[in-house]
Amino acid sequence: MKNFSDMLSKAKAMQEKMREAQDQLKKIEVEGVSGGNSVKVVLAGDYELKSIHISDSAKKESQDIINDLIIAAYNNAKENLKKKSAEELSKITGGLNLPLDFKLPF
Repeated sequence: MKNFSDMLSKAKAMQEKMREAQDQLKKIEVEGVSGGNSVKVVLAGDYELKSIHISDSAKKESQDIINDLIIAAYNNAKENLKKKSAEELSKITGGLNLPLDFKLPF
């Protein structure tokens, strides 16, 4: 029964590490760009949009083009955030490929 107790305590420790990792990931900020850096967006680790910067040259474009540039920059930031989150999670979990929302049943 000692092995089961050890395994249980290790699982609880891993769950606590995951909780800490989730908190740390929320603090990450990444940038996404489009249109040759004419539009930049910043996303937080919880996918909250923090800022949008549109260059003066991009502001001269039609509204449809500006909208497309914002969407492209957001999608770029989202991909960057996925990569950064995976890297940070790998550091915390020692390379285990656990999903960010990993939860144990206890």
